Amino acid sequence: MNVAAVPVLDAVARSLREGFFMFWETLWPLVLGFGLSGAVQSFVSREALQQKMGDHGPRSVARASAYGMVSSSCSYAASAMAKSLVTKGADFVTSLTFMFASTNLVLELGIVLVVLMGWQFAAAEYVGGVIMIVLLAALGGLWFTGRAVAEARRRVRSETSSAHHHEPAEDLERQAEPWSSKLRSTGGWADAATYTMADLTMLRRELVVGYTVAGFLAVLVPSHVWNVVFLYGHGFWTSLENAVVGPLIAILSFVCSIGNVPLAAALWHGGISFGGVIAFIFADLITLPLLLIYRRYYGGRMTLRMLALFWAIMATAGLLTEGIFGLLGIIPTTRPKTVAAAHFQWDYTTYLNIVFLVLFGALYWTYRNRERLGGGGGYALDPVCGMQVRTADAPASVIHDGRSVWFCSDHCRHRFEADPTRFSGAPPASGLPELHAGTTP
Repeated sequence: MNVAAVPVLDAVARSLREGFFMFWETLWPLVLGFGLSGAVQSFVSREALQQKMGDHGPRSVARASAYGMVSSSCSYAASAMAKSLVTKGADFVTSLTFMFASTNLVLELGIVLVVLMGWQFAAAEYVGGVIMIVLLAALGGLWFTGRAVAEARRRVRSETSSAHHHEPAEDLERQAEPWSSKLRSTGGWADAATYTMADLTMLRRELVVGYTVAGFLAVLVPSHVWNVVFLYGHGFWTSLENAVVGPLIAILSFVCSIGNVPLAAALWHGGISFGGVIAFIFADLITLPLLLIYRRYYGGRMTLRMLALFWAIMATAGLLTEGIFGLLGIIPTTRPKTVAAAHFQWDYTTYLNIVFLVLFGALYWTYRNRERLGGGGGYALDPVCGMQVRTADAPASVIHDGRSVWFCSDHCRHRFEADPTRFSGAPPASGLPELHAGTTP
């Protein structure tokens, strides 16, 4: 072997090891967070929250935020559901509010932040998330107005119409039952397990890329490089520059949803300010792939408007959150020398990981046997990403080989239509009949 290659291989190995132990450190909170999210999505009725979103007043914004909090944390799914709300007549700003809440106020994000970075970052995520929603509600009505919104709504309705999207009758019997009955329902827990597995399947790429890239950043990027990217030692100007640059790194990183938490840990390790880290985490909704999706949904002009306002709101929220936490004296004063301990040890993390791996096995068994346990009614699995979607409000669907296929987003629908033979092995939704082309459920 070439001697010169040894240091390179050693650096790669250390980076991958660092990334793996970041994952190991957060394994049990990932299972816990996604498990809780799956249960919430299965048992909590969302129909009441979807109603009365025709404006962006306080009540509508609160409903949209609550709906987002009980939804999947995937940025792609959040953008698709926001588009679906716009199509159904919801206010444009209120629909975007749902999208912000879905990716910043969900359970699993806070749990992972606590374990990997500390409770201060989890608290800042929720405080800043509320600040962002308030800013969006206040400024969105001034920024998204008139012809721009009308054209975006016309475009998205035309896109939905051309997709031949059909909506079957909704099955809401279980969600209308008392909590005592719902929690004893094996079918409900089967659906909860399916939501958990579907969300993990859908976000596997984000998680793998996030932990891998974070490992390389933590090991290979020296401190003086971060000091070039982020100002240091200039007081308020440091905080301002870091909060503005944080979203730029998110745009270029291509990593969204919960996968950007390990990247945030690496950036904090590298020297970015507290507010810059928070702004970076918020900016998972303006990564380049999502900007391309917004362009297809709403057009280029509206996408530029969304990028400008989102960036300003995310940077401002990060800066304000840093100010609030600074006044309270709860910003961490030390930075970890390493993001995660790069070795196994018998501590609470290892014991919890073993317990939750057993729980994950039980969830997986329940998911595999969901139909036998009475789950799956009114649901379908997106054949492209694996997400479980309710057929009553799936953002996209097509008729393929005489049966309906449902998707979490138009992004997945387009991938399916480009190569249907690759993805067409998924079974039809449980409890729903196969259809002939041209018919409506």
